[in-house]
Amino acid sequence: MNDFAAQSAVSAPAAARAPSGRALVTVPGARRALRALGLAFAAATLGACTLIPAYERPAAPVPASFPQAPAAAPAAPAADAIAWRDYFADPRLRQLIALALENNRDLRVAALAIERARAQYGIQRADLFPSIALSGGQNAQRAPGAFNAGGESTVSRQYSASLGFAAYELDFFGRVRSLEEQALQTYLGTEEARRSAQISLVAEVAGAWLRLGADRERLALARSTFETRQKSYELTRRSFDLGAVSALDLQQAETLLQGARADVARYTAQVAQDENALALVVGAAVPTALLPQALGEDAAAVAELPAGLPSEVLARRPDIVQAERALQAANASIGAARAAFFPRISLTASAGSASTALDGLFESGSRAWSFVPQIRLPIFEAGRLQASLDVAEIQRDIQVAGYEKAIQSAFCEVADALAERATLAEQLDARRRLAAAAARSFELSEARYRGGVDSYLNLLDAQRSLYAAELELIATRLSDATSRVALYKALGGGWQ
Repeated sequence: MNDFAAQSAVSAPAAARAPSGRALVTVPGARRALRALGLAFAAATLGACTLIPAYERPAAPVPASFPQAPAAAPAAPAADAIAWRDYFADPRLRQLIALALENNRDLRVAALAIERARAQYGIQRADLFPSIALSGGQNAQRAPGAFNAGGESTVSRQYSASLGFAAYELDFFGRVRSLEEQALQTYLGTEEARRSAQISLVAEVAGAWLRLGADRERLALARSTFETRQKSYELTRRSFDLGAVSALDLQQAETLLQGARADVARYTAQVAQDENALALVVGAAVPTALLPQALGEDAAAVAELPAGLPSEVLARRPDIVQAERALQAANASIGAARAAFFPRISLTASAGSASTALDGLFESGSRAWSFVPQIRLPIFEAGRLQASLDVAEIQRDIQVAGYEKAIQSAFCEVADALAERATLAEQLDARRRLAAAAARSFELSEARYRGGVDSYLNLLDAQRSLYAAELELIATRLSDATSRVALYKALGGGWQ
């Protein structure tokens, strides 16, 4: 706005002067001209076209159906329609997820990125309208006596006050609107990025919580096994001292004892690391009451999620929507690059008052205005404009490839989760039966050994098999629970 004031101040002395010496610039039609100019601005803003290419969503480069997708009931809700509070059954896990959503730093950064993108969109959108400002100024000049007829130096002063705008672009070819559309799509993409970050956070908290429960259950099993083997070792040692068993039996008993002892130490460290990882992802100290003591059967929802069609599932995932927003933003930048080839019209205008005396600045006859339209037509740019257009089109092609890659990655995640779910029920049933059979085998081996029918070596093998079967059962239950979380995440659930 300093330019407006300077233009008004310079134009004022050049006007006709009244007998009092004050600059009087009288334009009877100035008000009507400014009103017509405002209507022209509005028409230019509302009627502007753009040179953005027509957007077409690329075809999804994936099969029409998921492999190994189970047939779901038609009334079953989609994963993204199930809020995480309704999906996870354990109240401790729900409280922990809520705590993580409040304190996780990555999610906080994603939320701040949305605010930044919203502000940047507001800045870009403001270019659609003229920036109006009020300015005032004084211009004082001293002329030496040699320049005056009387031989005396003189000081002249000029005062001005104006209201106007500078370099407002009439967006006839949609350059500004294309940039505004690009900023809008970028802003909407950051919102989808926050949703995607929330889905990942919910799944990460649930996975860490489940792993902690499984490792605590492993630790409890290792401690129980260690205590049992400690008693068995003491009994074997007393028998060895009495000559009832051989030294080999004693060494084998000690081998199992030390193995269980090593497992206790290993799972103790693993539980501590799980607790640290959970505190990190939550972003705050985790209350002890919210920590799982074991891997419960109701850790995740038991209802099977419908896989649906890939086109429906992939259209709902926030990361896919984010990739498409980036593609639309790149498509809009092509419109801005195309508009750069056409004339650019900008207007600078101001209206106000100018006078050589401060007390006469707002008196009758002191009105002044300035109207400076400019047009710029590129003639020779040494290939700069074409190169800019090429960059925009190549960037659009890059975003198309990124969008297709995001779809393929999402399809792979869902397919992998479905493939794991397809066999986990059978694996879990087999592991349960195996653990039950191992427990029964251990009972029979112990009875036969105490009855003198079987050897101590067979009893130790039965103990070892039972311990391994119970550990495998815990691992399979953990895989079953985490696969439910993985499928829930892959299908786009968890952002509500």
